[in-house]
Amino acid sequence: MSIIDKALGAITPPESDEKRAEATRKAREAAMPGDWLSMALDHHDEIRAAFEAGRQAQDGPGRVAAMKRLAMVLNGHSLAEEVVLYPALAKAGEKHHAGMAYTEQTTAKMQMAELERIDPVSDAKGWDEKWEHIRGAVLHHIFEEEGTWFLKIREEYDNQTFLTHRFREEYERYAKGVEAEGRPAAEPRSFQDGVSEGPALQ
Repeated sequence: MSIIDKALGAITPPESDEKRAEATRKAREAAMPGDWLSMALDHHDEIRAAFEAGRQAQDGPGRVAAMKRLAMVLNGHSLAEEVVLYPALAKAGEKHHAGMAYTEQTTAKMQMAELERIDPVSDAKGWDEKWEHIRGAVLHHIFEEEGTWFLKIREEYDNQTFLTHRFREEYERYAKGVEAEGRPAAEPRSFQDGVSEGPALQ
């Protein structure tokens, strides 16, 4: 277990699935159709689905496909959060939590870089264990966002229309860049190439 793994275990207490579902439900109730919150929650749904796909993968190609799917949504989502939502969280009087949000995402990116250096075929157990570490950290991060941080932004930030415009703009800027390249950003190369590119994470 790496130092990063140990640090994650110390700062990410496990919430029950019920508590996570309740936080999502309350956040959905606070969202308006098409607003920044509804978009962020949709991204969270995609993230959870990608993690589950990785858990269910039975072979190396399946694991890599799940990692690509996860990186695709997490890259754009994290960029939009870091540029738009976390500054809004700080402006809403939550500078400490905004700092935590950036720190958690940076830690997760480091974990993803470690994951890409684990061969999902010859070390399937190691890959699965790392996947679970990342999953636990990201789901805890989502719980914090849905349970308190995003609700604080929804209640306290004075220009919700601006946030919606900017959040959509930043996410679509990333998505259009990916589309122009014709492949998911930071798509991992095959392990046979001996080189891999690290996908960014929320």
